[in-house]
Amino acid sequence: MKARDVIKRPVITERTTEIMEDKKYTFEVDVKANKTQVKQAIEEIFDVEVDKVNTQNYKRKFRRFGRYEGYKPARKKAIVTLTSDSEEIEFFEV
Repeated sequence: MKARDVIKRPVITERTTEIMEDKKYTFEVDVKANKTQVKQAIEEIFDVEVDKVNTQNYKRKFRRFGRYEGYKPARKKAIVTLTSDSEEIEFFEV
């Protein structure tokens, strides 16, 4: 799997912007990706050193819209901790 296929998008919420001060960044990743693949993809794309990767799996949810019913897709989230001497990842230009 290529690095751009592993990392889908950054997750930017109020909580994730607070933990960015601790060099922890949250990304939505491919459901089939493991921690090693996520670490290698982040290091390749952003040119930083990754210390630790935590992942969370979200099951698919059943949803109804009137008489139609179906499932929302399953997803996976990864919280990446950078090393203390690594540079920060810039999502927004200041």
